[in-house]
Amino acid sequence: MTTSTDKERSAQADPTGSAAAGGGLPYPAPDAPRQSRGIVALVTQAVLMLLGALGAYQIGRSIDLGAAVGEPWHYLAYVGVIALGAIVGWGVGSLIARWLPSRMRAIDRAADKRSAGELIVGALGLVVGLVAAALAGVAVARLPVVGPYLLLPVVLLVAYVFTRIAARKHADILRLVGIRSRSASSVAPRLIDSSAIIDGRIIDVMDARFMPGQIVIPAFVLEELQRLADSADPEKRQRGRRGLDLVERIREVGDQRVQIRTGEVAGEGVDAKLVNLARDMHASIVTTDYGLNKVARIQGIEVLNINELAIALKPVALPGEVLSVRIIREGREYDQGVGYLDDGTMVVVEGGRALVGGDVADVEVTSAIQNPSGKMIFARIPALGR
Repeated sequence: MTTSTDKERSAQADPTGSAAAGGGLPYPAPDAPRQSRGIVALVTQAVLMLLGALGAYQIGRSIDLGAAVGEPWHYLAYVGVIALGAIVGWGVGSLIARWLPSRMRAIDRAADKRSAGELIVGALGLVVGLVAAALAGVAVARLPVVGPYLLLPVVLLVAYVFTRIAARKHADILRLVGIRSRSASSVAPRLIDSSAIIDGRIIDVMDARFMPGQIVIPAFVLEELQRLADSADPEKRQRGRRGLDLVERIREVGDQRVQIRTGEVAGEGVDAKLVNLARDMHASIVTTDYGLNKVARIQGIEVLNINELAIALKPVALPGEVLSVRIIREGREYDQGVGYLDDGTMVVVEGGRALVGGDVADVEVTSAIQNPSGKMIFARIPALGR
């Protein structure tokens, strides 16, 4: 598994976060959100520049520039006013473009916390709210003096109330129309650390359907795996390549639940970014890294540690351990006796036929098997092994 030291060394080896030559990640690069935000900023500035030019033209028409400056110069005056409006619109657009990306990230984080059903029902609630607000606005607009001023607040308030109620009661609304909402939406997303990917046991956990919810692999975790795969250290290179291969397995096992999340995340180092992203998404972190486990839990982040899961699922009995069991019936083979532990685990005792129906006996475990149908323990009478 990767450790915090490996992460620091790999980050120092490539501080820019770029992959070495010889192959790129088969997923969207984190530069894509930057390019999209640049396009959004450019479109915002262009639209506001156009609106500014149109607004300036309308203002020029309303004050009759032709009469004000005279017939020979009114075309230049119109051009100047339109150019001034376009410049003002471009400037306002640049200010809004600086503020817009942070709002878009906030919307992305809010959308990550909501299910698709909640978003759809909330949007329908907004439509119904706008219709109700239009009907209420007819009555409000007729109020003397204050009517026109109350119209916009009433529309916004009614639309917000309908949207809020629809989002909070989306499950009940969906049931009314015969659609059953998935309970998986209440499960927090799972952020997968590189250590858990390289460990590989998470694939077995997912295949056994003990990892519900959305599986999220951040792009910076993939970058860390590729830095390890391109490392000059043979051991790190082997771990990195294993991790990249297992990412494909995770995507196959998880199917539509697995998401590769791109975008900028605040923090120095992979561990800090994972903690910050988990806090923003209200997600839990899946890892085998002891240091990340401690840091995340101190900061109130839920951690699913594969090592702790393995300890919890360790065999109930180990070879050489002595168990107390009552032998209640004969076994299939010669001189076997069969008993059961308190949890229902079958214990097959060699030489235990003579003890059938007797008191509780101490037996020594020789082996244990685990399969999808349950556990089974093989034991013997201690005196027979001496």
